[in-house]
Amino acid sequence: MVDHAEQAERARRFLELHHGERPLLLPNPWDQGSARLLASLGFQALATTSSGHAATLGRLDGSVTREEALAHAELIAATTELPVSADLENCFAHEPEGVADTLRLALRAGLAGCSVEDYSGRADDPIYDAGLAAERVAAAAEAAHGGPVHLVLTARAENYLHGREDLADTIARLQAFQEAGADALYAPGLSRLEDIRQVVTSVDRPVNVLALPTAPSIQELAAIGVARVSVGGAFAFAALGAVVEAARELQDQGTYSFWKRAATGRKAVGPAFGA
Repeated sequence: MVDHAEQAERARRFLELHHGERPLLLPNPWDQGSARLLASLGFQALATTSSGHAATLGRLDGSVTREEALAHAELIAATTELPVSADLENCFAHEPEGVADTLRLALRAGLAGCSVEDYSGRADDPIYDAGLAAERVAAAAEAAHGGPVHLVLTARAENYLHGREDLADTIARLQAFQEAGADALYAPGLSRLEDIRQVVTSVDRPVNVLALPTAPSIQELAAIGVARVSVGGAFAFAALGAVVEAARELQDQGTYSFWKRAATGRKAVGPAFGA
C-alpha cells in the first residue's frame, strides 16, 4: 500500500534536488539489488532505465509493456527510501489520454517522478509532431500535478537519439514542453557543451543531461547551469560487460582475475543489503 504522505514528501524532495548548488547525479538501477547498492553509495535519488530493465528480461529496449514497466518501477520505489523516477518511454500511448492514464498508474506505483518522450516508436516517423508532442506533455502534467502528490514530470525531446540533430527544433520542443507543465527537461544525445548551454539558457526549467562518453564533465556541466545528470542504461551494461569479460577470461585463458572485481562487489553488498 502506497503511503501518499510519504510519496508526496519524496516527490517534493526530488523536485528540490533539481535546484541545488551542483547537478543532481541520478544513477539508473536496473533491479532491486542495484537500487539498494546505489542508495548505499550516497546518491540522493534514483531513476529506472528502460533498456536496463529490458536487459534483465533478456529483451531489447522498447519491448517492455506498460504493466511490466510500472511493476518494475513500483518494486524499485519500494526498495529504497530515496525518491525514484521512472523511465516510462512514450508512456505506452500515442494519444494524450493514454499518456494521462499511464501517469495516473505511475502515481499509484509510489513514484516521485517519471518521464514522457516524444519518440513514437515508429521507424518511419520516429518523432511525434510538435503540436501532438506538447499536447501529450500537457496531459501528462495535468495527471501528474492534479492530486496531493506532485509527481515530478520530465519531458524528453528525442531528436538526437533518432538521427534528427536539429538543435533549434529540440529547443523549441523543450520550450513547448515547459509551457505544457513539465517540471524538468531532457534532450538525450546532446554532447557538445555549447549546444547544452544553449538549451539551458533557452528554458526556465531544470535540464537533465545524459552522461555519454563524449559528454562534458560534471564540473563543466555544473558551470553552465545543468541541474541533473543521469546515466541511462550505462551502469546496467557496464555490469553486463564485466560478466562478458569474466566469462571470456574463464573460457579463453582459464584464469580467475575476475575475482578481484567480484570481491569489490561482494564487499559492497554487505552494507547495502543490510548485513
